[in-house]
Amino acid sequence: MKGLLFNIVEEAVIDRWGEAAWDAVLDDAEVSGAYTSLGSYPDADLLAIVGVASRRTGIAPDDLTRQLGRAAFGGLASRHPELVDHFTDTRALLAALNDVVHAEVRKLYPDSIVPDFTMLDDAGADGAADAPIRLRYESPRGLCLLAEGLVLGAADHFGERLAVTQTSCRHRGDAECILEASPLAEGAP
Repeated sequence: MKGLLFNIVEEAVIDRWGEAAWDAVLDDAEVSGAYTSLGSYPDADLLAIVGVASRRTGIAPDDLTRQLGRAAFGGLASRHPELVDHFTDTRALLAALNDVVHAEVRKLYPDSIVPDFTMLDDAGADGAADAPIRLRYESPRGLCLLAEGLVLGAADHFGERLAVTQTSCRHRGDAECILEASPLAEGAP
C-alpha cells in the first residue's frame, strides 16, 4: 500500500484526536510510522493502525475505516487536484475511476495496486441524477469499507449528500462487493 494513504490516515487521526493519539496508535500497533508518500508498505500496517485506533476511540473498526476513507478523499483531492477538479459530481468521478483517475494514479505511482470499479446499470445515464450509483469493487486488498468512505468523501467534495451501503460484500460471504450510493432527500439526517 502506498505511503500516501498512510499519510492521509495520519492527518485524519491527528485532526480528530491530536498528534499524541497518532503516536500512541503507532506504538500500540507496533508499526514504524515512518511512511513516505512514494513508499510502499504492508497492508497489515494499515489494518493494525485501524484496529488499535478502534480500540482507543471505541469506534467499531468498520465504522472507523469508513470515517478514515471519507477523510482521506479530501487529502487525496488536495494533494492531487488534477485528478478530481475536472469532474462536476460524484457520479462522473466514479464512472471515470478506472479509465481516468486510476490511470493517472498509476503514472504518479507506477507500483501502486489500485482497485477496479465497474459501474453497474447506471440509471443516471438517462439523466436521472437521483438514481442510485451502483459499483462493483474488486481488489485483492478487500478494503471495500475504505472505498465506501472514499465515495462519501467524494460526495462531500462535490457538495452532495449520499448514503452508501453494500448490497453485497465478500466479508459477509457474498461473491462480490457491490457499493450503492443513493442521494439523500432534503432534510434527511
